Amino acid sequence: MTAGPSTIGRRGRAGPPPTDPLLAVEAVSKAFPMAARNSQPLEVLWNVNLTVDSGQFVAIVGPSGCGKSTLLNIIAGLERPTRGEVKLKGDAAAERLGIVAYMHQRDLLLPWRSVVDNAGLALELRGTPGSEARERVRFHLDRFGLAGFGDAYPATLSGGMRQRVALLRAMLPEQDVLLLDEPFGALDALTRSSMHEWLDNILESSGRAVLLVTHDVEEAVLLSDRVHVMTARPGTVEGTVEIDLPRPRSREMTTETAFVGFKAQLLELLFGARGKAA
Repeated sequence: MTAGPSTIGRRGRAGPPPTDPLLAVEAVSKAFPMAARNSQPLEVLWNVNLTVDSGQFVAIVGPSGCGKSTLLNIIAGLERPTRGEVKLKGDAAAERLGIVAYMHQRDLLLPWRSVVDNAGLALELRGTPGSEARERVRFHLDRFGLAGFGDAYPATLSGGMRQRVALLRAMLPEQDVLLLDEPFGALDALTRSSMHEWLDNILESSGRAVLLVTHDVEEAVLLSDRVHVMTARPGTVEGTVEIDLPRPRSREMTTETAFVGFKAQLLELLFGARGKAA
């Protein structure tokens, strides 16, 4: 089978939006039991509500330890909420484990597999024959900045290239929802900046619903259509800012008045939320 350009679609869609959002987090709370006897459970999330539609890029920022990664784990089906529910296309019973794409801060590449074999792993786990998976990966190497590196191994790649492999692996199975947990947090500032512009261009043509967790307010403004700010633990949504900036976006925009204004709004919410628990 020959993979075609439709493998990685277009952002947005024609026609009226559906009745239900693609992804809906409704009144989600999460508490973890403590090891000590008679200790109260540790409440990490409280009454979190948010939605993401197809073609939307939504970010979450908040203080360290406020439950952002736990929320992504719940959406991905790795954890169950204590209360509330997560809906996909209006279905609260939807099985999400393996259905929602999830890219972590660490690239988690297997050192004994080449770029092509690492990027094709998610396809293979979903039943795609290895030869077909490798063919689909090679079709997209150039677009992901990996041309000429298909047979290379992770140890020979830069940090930015490793993250490109990880993102290609996450996107190829064509899940409707892509979760990104600080994917560029371990990169140096220059590499991170170039990755922002590259990711914006890639996702402009993806059509996915994207939910990003980040500590970087500037990154959130540069990439997102909407940004939610969470409080300190137990995390809940303190406020939301709609980012009305044209696309494509570039690093040059960060000094423009509108960009600076959105960043200031988020920082004001973030500093207010830092000392506020739900």
